[in-house]
Amino acid sequence: MYKWPYGDWASAGIDAWALGLEASSVIGLRVAKMAGGGVGAAEEAQLMLSEKMQAAFELQTALVTGRLGDNPLTGTQKVLKHYRRKVKANRKRLG
Repeated sequence: MYKWPYGDWASAGIDAWALGLEASSVIGLRVAKMAGGGVGAAEEAQLMLSEKMQAAFELQTALVTGRLGDNPLTGTQKVLKHYRRKVKANRKRLG
C-alpha cells in the first residue's frame, strides 16, 4: 500500500485507483482468453464467478467477525488489500 503524505484517506484513494487499473488489465486478459472460445474460455468464466463469490464470502466473514477493524478507514484498507491480492494473483496467472 502506498503511503500518501496527505493523509490515510488519500492513501486509500490511491490504492483504490491502483486496484482499478490492475483490475482493468485482468478484465482485458480474461476477455482475450474468453474470446478464443473453447474449453479454456468456459473454465475461465467458471473460475471468475467462483473467485468472486469466494472473495465476497471471505470479506463477509471478516466483517461479521470483526477482522476488518473498528473504523471505516481500517476496513477500507483491509478490503482493498484483500482484493488487490486476488487481482494480482489473477494477473500473474493470466499474463
